[in-house]
Amino acid sequence: MTVNIPVRRDSQVASRHDMRNTLLTVVAGLFTLCLLVIGITFTTYYYKYKTVVDERLAKPLFTDTAKIYAAPFEVRVGQKISAESIAEQLRSAGYSEEGHPVSPLGTYSMNESAITVHPGPQSYHSEESIGTISFENGRVSALAGDQGQAIGAYELEPQLITGLSDANRGKRRLVTFAELPPNLVHAVTSIEDRRFFEHGGVDYFRLAGALRDDLRAGRRREGGSTLTMQLARGFFLTPEKKLKRKIIEIAITFQLENHYSKEKIFELYANQINLGQQGSFAIDGFGQAAQTYFGKDVRQLTLPECATLAGMIQHPSYLNPYRHPERVIARRNTVLDAMVETGSITKAQDEAAKAEPLHLSAMSLDAGEAPYFVDLVRDQLTQKLGDTAYNSQGLRIYTSLDPDLQRAATEAVAEGMKNVDELVEKRRERLAKAGSTEVVPNPQVALVALNPHTGQVLALIGGRNYGMSQYDHAVAHRPMGSSFKPFVFATAFNSSLASAELSSPSQDEQQAANAAADSAARTAVQPVASNVPPWHGVFTAITPLNNDLQTFEGGYQPRNFHDDSRFLGQVSARVALQMSLNNATVELGQMVGFNNVAELAREAGIKNARGTPALALGAYDATPLDVAGAYTSFANAGLHIDPWMLSSVRSATGEVLQNMTPNAKPILDPRVAYLTTSLMENVINAGTGFEARRRGFTAPAAGKTGTENDAWFDGYSSNLLCIVWVGNDDYSDLKLQGEFAAVPIWAAFMKRAQQLPQYSDMHDFAMPSGVTILKLDKQTNLLADSTCPEDFYAAFLDGTGPTSTCSQGPPDQRNLFQKVLGFGGKPSSPQLPTQFQQPVIGGPAQAPSIQAAQPAPNQTQPGDEPKKKRGFFGRLFGGKKNDDPQQPQQQQPQ
Repeated sequence: MTVNIPVRRDSQVASRHDMRNTLLTVVAGLFTLCLLVIGITFTTYYYKYKTVVDERLAKPLFTDTAKIYAAPFEVRVGQKISAESIAEQLRSAGYSEEGHPVSPLGTYSMNESAITVHPGPQSYHSEESIGTISFENGRVSALAGDQGQAIGAYELEPQLITGLSDANRGKRRLVTFAELPPNLVHAVTSIEDRRFFEHGGVDYFRLAGALRDDLRAGRRREGGSTLTMQLARGFFLTPEKKLKRKIIEIAITFQLENHYSKEKIFELYANQINLGQQGSFAIDGFGQAAQTYFGKDVRQLTLPECATLAGMIQHPSYLNPYRHPERVIARRNTVLDAMVETGSITKAQDEAAKAEPLHLSAMSLDAGEAPYFVDLVRDQLTQKLGDTAYNSQGLRIYTSLDPDLQRAATEAVAEGMKNVDELVEKRRERLAKAGSTEVVPNPQVALVALNPHTGQVLALIGGRNYGMSQYDHAVAHRPMGSSFKPFVFATAFNSSLASAELSSPSQDEQQAANAAADSAARTAVQPVASNVPPWHGVFTAITPLNNDLQTFEGGYQPRNFHDDSRFLGQVSARVALQMSLNNATVELGQMVGFNNVAELAREAGIKNARGTPALALGAYDATPLDVAGAYTSFANAGLHIDPWMLSSVRSATGEVLQNMTPNAKPILDPRVAYLTTSLMENVINAGTGFEARRRGFTAPAAGKTGTENDAWFDGYSSNLLCIVWVGNDDYSDLKLQGEFAAVPIWAAFMKRAQQLPQYSDMHDFAMPSGVTILKLDKQTNLLADSTCPEDFYAAFLDGTGPTSTCSQGPPDQRNLFQKVLGFGGKPSSPQLPTQFQQPVIGGPAQAPSIQAAQPAPNQTQPGDEPKKKRGFFGRLFGGKKNDDPQQPQQQQPQ
């Protein structure tokens, strides 16, 4: 019997073979179908998005936003600055060193002792403005022009502060591929896309590897995208991870590869990639990131800095170098290892780069980019140019800002507000212990710094944190408080000027004027019974003013700061401003006319000023920027200058489109400005502004505190004016005096400014002709001699100061009838209260004594009946009178 087993086996094999073939056919068919579907889908999307891509690429891919530049740095002989520091500023501004590719902005050459600067065709300066800066012992020793002639100063190229943000509040500094350092290109390609310059947009090997890794991990992971694919996703797609989006992404990638060279694609990528957030702005592109994180132009990046930025691409928020430096260093080192693997750097370069710290820029957003200042510039540009179209034309906007001073302002505000916060927290604790539910807000701050002789806004801070609030307090209207008082005293000096300038006075008239001045000196420290103090035709630093509680026109009755029991009776004008005395100041305003005071204030830029008694105490509001402009009238010899921020608007290639000129007008006689300044010097040296001296600022300066609901300090030196405001957004009472909230910030700022070369020369205020400085006795306000060692200095219009000495006493001015009858006796020598015996010029010996005072027994208090004055016969025959002069105590300053 024959068994055909092999036949059956062959049949089974054939059957399995047929099934395999069928399966392969089905699989091949399905695969072909999938490819066909994918191909059709891809082709559909390719042509669908071709129109979208073509339309998008027909326009500029990036908005060429306007660029904001600082004021040019002025180099002067004697400045303490090094050649390398100047070279660094030139490189940062975009200049190239001789021997390197020529920058259109300019070039420079340097040796051990000098730098020669050659502005280029796109420079802020003309190409003929060639300058040579010589150095010796770390200082500028000489300056020479293009012909070798000596020049007094030389301006460097203005530094780029920032580009105006786009509609999405992104910051971007556009760069070209040629401007990118090779190390940055190698770092990015080594870690993100090693075959970028070889593939056609899609790296299929890398994509397959990424797909394999995704299947093994059981989830989608990052990887597989080339730089072109990332660019396509960034420009046209959302970050969602779906197959459809990946197909569209590849279709757009091919479109980009067809349109651009590899170098152009990398350039677009370098400008588009997001590299983190700072404040409320996105940091887009390597150009902006280089400035933000390292404070330099992208062309100046070192190898480790290039690796740092390349590493941040992976996860910018997670790899924020300020918050997580350890993460960033680890990622940077990974990038360096990848560069070794691709042969971009050697192992020795890798090890040297890994040994470097991050070298992050110390500049914060507020310090480096002055966001409140930039917002004001944007507003002014919109007003001047009509619309916002200018922000797409790449305009160059040259401004007044000094970046060094802006950083000093930022640091001073940060330091000073810590002190304010501590005081506020103590108040909260006291309220909590007392069971109070009162809410105490966190105060806000503003600082404005000007060049008092040009009106140039050098630094501006509008709040504590721009990222938290873009509301600019530098242009917010707030009551000025006592910082307004100098305008009252200036009006008095101004309106008495004509009386002081007697045309060829006779000998008798001159003697009478001298006697009046001597009498005023003695009367200035004596109590008076009338609300109208002696007025001798000329107002001086020792004119007597009455600080007793008084009621003025309209029933206005000013209060003293926090304590209505503190009154001083009769005081000199110098002391009234020194200690910020309210009734004395309002009385002076009434004497010279409130309307006259208001008119002067409006001329100075305090537009809301009105002629009421409350004006004298700063009841009307102004912005810190307005107040800064108003104080130029004192600091600039009577010439008022409107603060300005815009200097010039130019095209992207440097062509001048519009230059701005500041508005200036004289509103005070130079002598009046100096006399008012002299009184404000005393405020800092011995009065409510003495905290500035206590905190170590020693240069000659003048200023005035202000305390309403807010705290102010407005002060200036010979070359710098600074206004500081601290207050609450809800207008509630800060309950902190200007001397404790605002003065420390001002002092911290001025001390930092004095360390900068451009502001180090803070000298005495220039005294105009027609003014005399006299040394007076503190006890009598008469000329001091060897018998009166306790003295001070005060400024007077020529011929208006006292002529008698403290030992002689004033002449007996009684007439014959008075002398015969023996009444109206010669004035005694009253003692000036100890707390006012402080130096005026030359720096304080110690802080003024702040003493709590009780009202004198004979002092009128609120609600008391007015005392009747004695008539002529009562005075003639010696009726009852309280002749004991009270010893006034110092008022708590305002």
